Amino acid sequence: MMKENGSFPIRFICAFCAAFFLLVTVPKMRAQETVTIDADAPKTPFPHFWEQMFGSGHAILSLREPWRNDLRAVKGVTDFQWVRFHGILDDEVGVYTRDQQGKAVYNFAYVDEIYDGLLKNGVRPLVEISFMPTQLAANPLDLHVFWYHPNVSPPRSWEEWDDLMAHFARHLVARYGIDEVAQWYFEVWNEPNIDFWGGIPRQQSYFELYAHTARDLKAVSPRLRVGGPATAAASWIPAFLKYVSENQVPIDFVSTHGYADDTVENLFGNDKPVPIDDRVCEAVAKVRRQIDASARPKLPLFWTEWNVQGMDNSRDTIFVGPALANTIRECDGRVNEMSFWTFSDVFEEGGPIATPLEGHFGLRAKGGINKPSYYAFALLHQLGDMRIATASKHVIATQAGNGSLVVAAWNLVDPGQSGSTRTIDLVFHDVPPNARVTVQTVDRDHGNVLPKYRDMGSPFDPTPAQVKELNGKTALPPPQEMHLVGGQLQLKLTPNALDLITVEKQ
Repeated sequence: MMKENGSFPIRFICAFCAAFFLLVTVPKMRAQETVTIDADAPKTPFPHFWEQMFGSGHAILSLREPWRNDLRAVKGVTDFQWVRFHGILDDEVGVYTRDQQGKAVYNFAYVDEIYDGLLKNGVRPLVEISFMPTQLAANPLDLHVFWYHPNVSPPRSWEEWDDLMAHFARHLVARYGIDEVAQWYFEVWNEPNIDFWGGIPRQQSYFELYAHTARDLKAVSPRLRVGGPATAAASWIPAFLKYVSENQVPIDFVSTHGYADDTVENLFGNDKPVPIDDRVCEAVAKVRRQIDASARPKLPLFWTEWNVQGMDNSRDTIFVGPALANTIRECDGRVNEMSFWTFSDVFEEGGPIATPLEGHFGLRAKGGINKPSYYAFALLHQLGDMRIATASKHVIATQAGNGSLVVAAWNLVDPGQSGSTRTIDLVFHDVPPNARVTVQTVDRDHGNVLPKYRDMGSPFDPTPAQVKELNGKTALPPPQEMHLVGGQLQLKLTPNALDLITVEKQ
């Protein structure tokens, strides 16, 4: 029998001693990844290409106060500069009709209200020239399936289309001045490679539309900036650039689209596996190579529609923050502008959105409810404008204008997948070893509206008071303050957490 010491067996005393030894000798949790950030390392420019443009639905929505409230809110956390929407020529905007003698009648009253409203709120349009006024359409019945049924027909007469474009551009320059309108962009049509364009043959007839439109705009002023082909799934770029080069058609930028949940076959024309979180930037890289290989290799690339994958209503969840951060990391240096589709759930492609938080595209849900994506954009807006290289796939390191280091770190876990906490040690060089640090987080407990909405009973039509309550409960708290310890900081990121760390200049 083992000897006793008072009322405790010796084995208990030995176990206690071993546990104490571990507590005092074992360091903090071993990190899965160590990322070194050198404040004096060479830096590269890091323009905020992911937050300068946002998409919206169709033009007439911009006259609604909820839409403008969302615009002001997103402008407040991103300072975005341009917005793109469909349908500035749709019948509901009233630009083009004919009198009893068949003569064209132009009416820009709603166009003025739309663009006046944007400019009043500090945002300019990326003017998507679409869709066809019914009375100018070669086929008045060629209607898209969207709830508001835009006409996707070619014009019945190129001469009449040219006249519309000339009147439209001259009106904008007369009202706003060429110095203002020269800061806008004009994009010809939307996704003409699919069912948004009814021309036959589809590609060649779109190229003709582009040529007429680009020349019409440049005839009003060579300072107007025009581009295309605005295709779905990164399509048509080599053929389009060959056409504009051989025919000396004006072009100022290339635009196309691609979403994370587009298929590999649609984006790349093959079945080679590409992880869903990498597809957008792999497609961006493909198009950039195509531009580089063309006769116009210095053209800017605008990705005028994109979003993260939408499985399991993931666009309303905290998944968007890490997916966005990863896209920024991968696409940096390959694209000039990316336009997230969309900033608002004031949106009508399938009809008015009936109830909030059902996985729609926007940063704000019905009634102005802030989603996790809204707070993620707010955090990433704070990144600096100079990037410091790291080898990590989970970190972006930058330097702000005031000399502070600003770092984003995340733990990306795809919808439907299980994940665990990721531990990252950040090791800073050439900063004071005890520098002051602030940390802000969007995760399951911060900026996450879905559990708060469920706790409220998931109201079908939230009242303004309920929206205010939800936004109050999800508003991010003041940054957590701490100090580096020996130049290091350990992060513990739960699944789909996004952290924004600022190391202040001393």
